[in-house]
Amino acid sequence: MQAQTYQDASRTLLAQGFAELNQGDTRQASEKGWGATAQMLKCIAEQRGWEHKGHRLIRRVASRLADETGDAEIRRLYRVADSLHINFYEDVDTVEDVAAGLEDIGRFLDKLDPLAHTINQT
Repeated sequence: MQAQTYQDASRTLLAQGFAELNQGDTRQASEKGWGATAQMLKCIAEQRGWEHKGHRLIRRVASRLADETGDAEIRRLYRVADSLHINFYEDVDTVEDVAAGLEDIGRFLDKLDPLAHTINQT
């Protein structure tokens, strides 16, 4: 099942992000945080039959979930992940910024995890 693979990868990537951060590599840590988010959103999209290939569609999945649940924090936490993705290219965030971002991504995955188990064809 592809959805389970995405879900498992999300947690693995987050752990790798913290490991990269502990080694001082903020760029790779940032990208792992983004990847963890993207993988969990792909999991949910796959289960719901939503398109999820590409950055714009991943953003749309987050927006649809925020609308579906009425939880505006989903949008905010998605923006944290997007900011981490930008940091991979720009390398401007401090270690503290990336650490806070990864902590937020952990909370985001915790918030999304139950949605990965709820099939809703909206």
